[in-house]
Amino acid sequence: MIFDWFPNLVLAWSIHAVALMTPGPNVLAVVGTAMGSGRRPALAMSLGMATGTALWSTMTVVGLGALIAAYAGAVIAIKIYGALYLASLAIRSFRSAATAKGDPSTRALAGSPGTLYRRGLILQMSNPKAALSWIATVTIGLGGSAPVPVALCFIAVAVAISAVIHAAYSLTFSTRPAVALYLAARRWIEGLLGVLFAFAAFKLATSRI
Repeated sequence: MIFDWFPNLVLAWSIHAVALMTPGPNVLAVVGTAMGSGRRPALAMSLGMATGTALWSTMTVVGLGALIAAYAGAVIAIKIYGALYLASLAIRSFRSAATAKGDPSTRALAGSPGTLYRRGLILQMSNPKAALSWIATVTIGLGGSAPVPVALCFIAVAVAISAVIHAAYSLTFSTRPAVALYLAARRWIEGLLGVLFAFAAFKLATSRI
């Protein structure tokens, strides 16, 4: 059953991973905390963000399926909405790749592991772009007719991806050499991200759900 959905799932997970790796409020908070406060606080914040991913993905899967079941015409609006969001990410990545300045503006957050876990969760759940991202990702991966086991598999892997990527940022950016290496390759990385987002926007806009 899952193998029938596997190509779409892999594409959706890839988009999810790339979106998480793209510098934004979550990444900058984790990077800043890792650089300023160390690995343990950053890892606690990363765990909170992974919990937020579990909540967002579950709510989107349930809500999107219910919406499509009730209003068949909503599929077109969802596709356009998601495709435009992915296209905007592609444009932002290309613009970033075209700029020479690459030093990210980061801010270290301090507190106990519990406090930073809650901050990570709140940051993930209060990010207005998260809803757009999940609508696009879930639409590509599951459409409106995926069975429950496939949806559960999608959510579980998505949460694992979030935990791994945020933890990797926490561990990597607690060392100065890693920061210097990223800044040196930043423009190439942003260009590749732009290509992937552009492909995902085309895939979603032309898909049949």
